Amino acid sequence: MTINGIPSKEAASAFALNPPAAPDSGTDSAFDVVGLDANARRIYRFVLGEETVTAEQVVAGIPLEGVDVPAVLEQLRGFGLLNRISGNDEYTGVDPRMALRSLTDRTAAQVDRVRAAIPELAEVFARAARGSGSDTSVRFIHDRALIGTWYARLEHEVTSEFLAFDRPPYVLAPDNPLEPLALARGVDWRVVYDDTVVNRPGAWADMRYAATVGERSRIGHGLPTKLAIADRRAALLSTSLDPDRPTALVVEAEPLVSLLVIAFEAVWAQSVELPAADSLDGAAPPTDGPTSEDIAILSLFGAGAKDEVIARELGLSERTLRRRSADLLQRLGAGNRFQAGVQAAKRGWI
Repeated sequence: MTINGIPSKEAASAFALNPPAAPDSGTDSAFDVVGLDANARRIYRFVLGEETVTAEQVVAGIPLEGVDVPAVLEQLRGFGLLNRISGNDEYTGVDPRMALRSLTDRTAAQVDRVRAAIPELAEVFARAARGSGSDTSVRFIHDRALIGTWYARLEHEVTSEFLAFDRPPYVLAPDNPLEPLALARGVDWRVVYDDTVVNRPGAWADMRYAATVGERSRIGHGLPTKLAIADRRAALLSTSLDPDRPTALVVEAEPLVSLLVIAFEAVWAQSVELPAADSLDGAAPPTDGPTSEDIAILSLFGAGAKDEVIARELGLSERTLRRRSADLLQRLGAGNRFQAGVQAAKRGWI
C-alpha cells in the first residue's frame, strides 16, 4: 500500500529487510555506476524502510564512521531518490521503481553523450599524433572502389619508377590506359606477371602491346599477392585475393616500402624474361643460336603456359608446336622443359 505515491512503511520495510542482494555484494556494487557508493546505498536502504527519517535517526540506526550523513541525504535527494519534507529536516523515500529507473535513464543518456563525443576526440588525438610525428603511414582499406582509386593515384603520381606484381583477381579492368601515359613521361615500368595470367584470353596481346610502349615484364610462378610501388615511396599491397571481398594495405612508411622493393627485386631476378613483341617476327638468327621463335617458346615454357596457349600465341598448330618443341629439346640436350630452361640459361639464350 502507498501513501501519496510513497511506499508504505510496511512495504518499504519488506524491501529493506529482504534486499535482492547484500549491501557489499557484486550486484549491489553495480550502483557505483550511477554514483551511489557503499555508504550512500546503506543510507538509501535505511530511509526506504522508514516513512520519514532525520539525519540523527540515520546515525542512530546505522553504524557509520566518518560519514557526513546530512550531505549524503542531500546527495540522494539530488539524484531524485529521496524527498525532504517542507519545513523540517525529515526525509522520505521515492518509489525506487520510478526513481531508480529515471536515474539509470539519465546515466544512460550521459553515456550516450560520451559515446557521441568519441569521433571528435579521436580526431583531436589523431591530429596530435600526426603533429608529433607518430606513424600513420599504413592504412587498411577494404572497399573495391577505394583500392582502385589508390592504384590509379599511384599511377598518376609516379615520376621515375613503377614496380608491380600482376595477378588475378582484378579490381580494375585489365587494360590500363594510364600506363602508356606514365611510360611517355619516362617512367621505368617493370611488371612480374603471375603464370596464371598467360592463360587469360588476350593476355599475351596485352603484354606484347605493353612491351612495345616500353614496359619491361617477366613471368613468375605463384605470386602470393598483388603489389604496386611508385617511386619507392608508396605501395599498394593486397592482403586478400577474395574477389568478392578485396582488402589491401596502403604503405608509405619508408622501411616497409623498402622491404617490399627488396621482395619485388628478388622475385624479378627469379622470373622468366618475357620476349618483346619484335622478337617474335622470325628474324634469321646465327646458325648455332636460338631463333626468335625458340626464345618465345622457352619463355612460355618457363611461364608454365599450356600447349594450346603457346600455339595460339605463336600462330602455330599444336602439332607443329610439339614438333618444334621436340627439336628444341634435342638441340639443347634436354629431356624435359625444365632442363631445356636450365640449358638455355647456361648458353645465354634467355
